[in-house]
Amino acid sequence: MRGVPVTVSPRRLVALCGVFLLVTSCGWGRAGEGGDDRPPGAPSGVTAEAGSATSVHVMWNAVAAAEAKVSRYEVYRGTTKVKEVPGSEHMVDVTRLRPSTTYVFTVRARDADGRLGPPSREVRATTPAVAKADDDAPTRPSDLRGRAAGNRAVQLTWSASADDRGVVSYDVYQGGTKIHSVGGTQTAAVVTGLRPGTRYAFTVRARDAADNVSPAGATVRLTTAGGTDGRATAPTGLRVTSEREDGAYHLELSWVPPRVDGAVTEYQVHLDGRAATSLVYGGDAPRDRATYRFYVGREAGVTHRVRIRAMLPDGTWGGFSAERTVTTGARH
Repeated sequence: MRGVPVTVSPRRLVALCGVFLLVTSCGWGRAGEGGDDRPPGAPSGVTAEAGSATSVHVMWNAVAAAEAKVSRYEVYRGTTKVKEVPGSEHMVDVTRLRPSTTYVFTVRARDADGRLGPPSREVRATTPAVAKADDDAPTRPSDLRGRAAGNRAVQLTWSASADDRGVVSYDVYQGGTKIHSVGGTQTAAVVTGLRPGTRYAFTVRARDAADNVSPAGATVRLTTAGGTDGRATAPTGLRVTSEREDGAYHLELSWVPPRVDGAVTEYQVHLDGRAATSLVYGGDAPRDRATYRFYVGREAGVTHRVRIRAMLPDGTWGGFSAERTVTTGARH
């Protein structure tokens, strides 16, 4: 058994599911491990945001590679399947919708043997109203800038476009392919799932409620790092304290989740250089500051090294946070 064992009774486990599911490094495995023939799990981190008066951009976190191999993802509007994409993709535009209408979406994963996993949690998006006779496209986004964020991600920023009735969304293109969309109030994005040491070209276009799309702004070319520097995708502001309760010591952790486009729903805690425990949020994952507490023993004066990393929306691990040192029983 690696790390520090964490024992959770079945009753306690059920109670935790509404917030997060606790998984020890030597406890429950993922679906698909050890010859398990169960279908893929439900995709996490699903979000939906209107791209125009007639379209919604749906994103989700890729099912981790340790689970059953995903062949494709299916996107449902209510109970109707409206889109299907390969397992390598985890975003899609649902089109031909009605203006001023609220829609409910879920996502399901299907493996190579055709087994369909359970639906994700439901997410809702409301399309805006469309103004009549709106034929004017927004102005092109200007001042596009970017930088490599480690070896698998880039950070992009740009200046807002102008539109006579308002920008609803910005579309991010890699070469000639649309790869992402953000809301009209956002002027930044983090693109993940890239290859190390690779040169990419990005542009951004603005879209209004009538689906008028601006010309592309200037192209920015970026090369991802060739090493394993994942600092831009690492949790920040990690704090660790030791707390005593009922004669035992626990470590209290808090941190700021990495800023990536998509929800971070899973973290792995390393204790003294080894994976000790993982946590998976079953509901809405925190975006400002996350907290976690786990048992480390009954002996005072034991010094531990702690760091944490996040599972990114593309199904890969981000970089480790800065390491913190804490001693059980020590005054804060």
